Amino acid sequence: MGLFSFLKNKFGGKKEKDESVDKYSKGLEKSRANFASRLDELSKRYALVNEEYFEELEQILIESDVGVSLSLKLIEDLLDKSREEKISDPKAINEQLIDQMFVSYATGGEAIENEIHFQPEGPTVLLVVGVNGVGKTTSIAKLAYRYIKQGKKVLLVAGDTFRAGAVEQLGVWAERLKCPIIKGSPEADPASVAYDGAKYAKEHGVDLMIVDTAGRLQTKKNLMLELGKINRVLGKEIPGAPHESFLIIDATTGQNGVIQAKSFKEVTDLSGIVITKMDGTSKGGIILSIREELGVPVRFIGLGEKMEDLEEFDLDKYLYGLLLGNKTL
Repeated sequence: MGLFSFLKNKFGGKKEKDESVDKYSKGLEKSRANFASRLDELSKRYALVNEEYFEELEQILIESDVGVSLSLKLIEDLLDKSREEKISDPKAINEQLIDQMFVSYATGGEAIENEIHFQPEGPTVLLVVGVNGVGKTTSIAKLAYRYIKQGKKVLLVAGDTFRAGAVEQLGVWAERLKCPIIKGSPEADPASVAYDGAKYAKEHGVDLMIVDTAGRLQTKKNLMLELGKINRVLGKEIPGAPHESFLIIDATTGQNGVIQAKSFKEVTDLSGIVITKMDGTSKGGIILSIREELGVPVRFIGLGEKMEDLEEFDLDKYLYGLLLGNKTL
């Protein structure tokens, strides 16, 4: 059974509604219209695959933000398979493409559990990075909300002392979530704020400490020095900290998001990606592109504006939402 049929059977045939699957279906509606609908339309225009078919297929992949290098690789593999196995049916080729997209992500880097792995003793420290405007502060709030609901004691640390309003914005979320926050004075050294946060976390039995950082990618050297200093301070106060480092990427920025990810990976070790605003883009292939280019897994995906709409990333649900959604084929 191919992956396409597997996804239909796994999610499409269920009588009972799976809320998480439904979120993926709704959140990827724009991406599905751009990708799956175009695949379907393409297969209907060709009785048999030929060179032009594969050229159009390649264009669909690139325009869906799968990325040029991965798109070329997928098409090359498809061409080889179609020749070796004498596959000429467009629908069969499209199903092979879905299988390859799955394999590409699944083998594109180290496998890891999406949920944060909590330390057996002491606070678990999550460092959050990302350029301004990608939804970093909101994502921090959604992550805090997620773990507060799981009964964890969460602390927010306002380490983005550079951007005007960043500390206040995080403070508003802390108030809404009724969780403690450590702030510094305006333009305070972010490492000193991280130090204060680490001390508070140890003294107050915090389970999860989430540290916001400045997103000044245009000054990469300063950013590297700043993150290096924060990491050293945290590691000195809490063994192994930061235990996780998440990069926030706005899905609507397309390949610019991939470029941002590469730049951040140069200055800090990343353990995961959080994709925001997935429901607002028609280019759902960015997840595959990020995995191909960085080898870093997507840990969480934003499928809406509500606090509950930050979902743990699931490759099967993602592909189902991107390809099928709630329709019956």
